[in-house]
Amino acid sequence: MKPRKAKYGDKNICGANIERIRKLLGMKQATLVSKMQLMGVDINPSSLSKLEGQTRSATDIELKAIASILGVALEELLKKDSE
Repeated sequence: MKPRKAKYGDKNICGANIERIRKLLGMKQATLVSKMQLMGVDINPSSLSKLEGQTRSATDIELKAIASILGVALEELLKKDSE
């Protein structure tokens, strides 16, 4: 796994969880973007990168699609480090 270069931002709490789970599954960002687009979610690689880096907010539609693709409950994406 390639380590994150930049620090996480503060625009969401789900980005770090999405990145962690995606990497645990061995899934590339491009694969996640493609699967989201097939579900009708309008997202590009740059937007996903910013979402994972917590420098942009996530929509409810994006979160629902990501949870489905990663095979986790929506609550898993919204956990804070301390939970």
